Amino acid sequence: MRLIIRQDYDEVSSYVAHYVKERINQFQPTPERPFVLGLPTGSSPIGVYAKLVDLHRIGQISFKNVITFNMDEYVGLPRDHPESYHSFMWNHLFKYVDINMKHVHILDGNATDLDEECRRFEALIARVGGIELFLGGIGPDGHIAFNEPGSSLTSRTRVKTLAYETIIANARFFEGDVTKVPKLALTVGVATVMDAREVLVVITGAHKSIALAKCIEEGVNHMWTVSAMQMHPKGLIVCDEDATLELHVKTVKYFKSIEHVHQSLIGPHNLGLQGNLLRSMKDSDENTGKRRKLFLGTVLNDDREPHAASVSSSSSDEEPPKSAEPKKNGDNGGWKRKLES
Repeated sequence: MRLIIRQDYDEVSSYVAHYVKERINQFQPTPERPFVLGLPTGSSPIGVYAKLVDLHRIGQISFKNVITFNMDEYVGLPRDHPESYHSFMWNHLFKYVDINMKHVHILDGNATDLDEECRRFEALIARVGGIELFLGGIGPDGHIAFNEPGSSLTSRTRVKTLAYETIIANARFFEGDVTKVPKLALTVGVATVMDAREVLVVITGAHKSIALAKCIEEGVNHMWTVSAMQMHPKGLIVCDEDATLELHVKTVKYFKSIEHVHQSLIGPHNLGLQGNLLRSMKDSDENTGKRRKLFLGTVLNDDREPHAASVSSSSSDEEPPKSAEPKKNGDNGGWKRKLES
C-alpha cells in the first residue's frame, strides 16, 4: 500500500485528478476495450471531479470510452432528488464531460426487488471485465462506501442499514434534519471494491485522522473497513497533512521518505504511474545516473558493493551485473529481472 501526503485538500484533489487522467490516457481505452472506473460520492471527491472537468475542458482527458460504476445510493430517495447520488454525479461530473450515459451505472434505490438489483449490479461489473480503478472516500469511522463498522470484509453489493453516526454526518445535506436522512442504502461490498485492479482512497481532514491511523498503523479490522486496503496489491491512499495528525511521526516521515527516494534517487522518469520500476532507465543527467546506481546497488544487494571510485568512473546507464543470482524471497529478485529484461 502506498501513502501520498499533500499539504491540503486542493493539492490532494489535484494529485488524484492527475492520477485518474494519466491512468485513463495510458490505458488508451477504445469502444472494444473501455476503461472501467469506480466512483464515490460525498465531500471527498468533489474537488477531484471539479479538476477532472477542467482537464476535460482543455482536452487532456476524454470519457467517451469510460464505463463507470458508483459505490452506493440511498434507498427510497427519488432519483431526481437533489441529494440522490444520481443527482450528485450528474451535477458534479457527468453533465460536464463527454461520457456516454449508457456507460454510467448507479444502483437503483427504488427498485422493486432491492436484492435482485444488487445481484444485477455485481453481474454488470463482471460482464465488463471488472473495475480497473476504484476511487473512494471514507467516513470518520473508517467506512468505505456504506460498509459501516462491523461489515464483512468479504461482503458484496447489498442493502445496508446506515449507522447512526453516518446518518448524523449526512444530516447536513438534508437541512440538518436527521429525520429526512434515508436510513438504508444500497452499497458495493468491501470485496467488490477490493476486486478492482487498483484502489485509490482519498482521506482529508483532521476528523478522519483516527481512521487513517487505524488503516495504516494497525491490523485489518472489520470495525474499520478501510483497513482492507492493507490486503490490496495496488492500494493507494492520498491524504492531506491534517489527516496525518494521529499517525506516529516516524510513520509520516517514512512515507514521505519513500516519495523522496522515488523523486530524487530513482527519478520520476524511471518510475511508472503506480510506482513500478520501468524497464528503460536512461538518465538525462549524469549525476542522477550515479545516484541511481548507488541506490540500486543497495536495493538489489549487489555482490559488488558500489563505492565512490567505481561510481564516478562508471557509465550512468550501466546495469547491475547479470551474474548475480536474484533472491528467492522478497521483491528484490523481481526488480532485478525487470532491469535485465
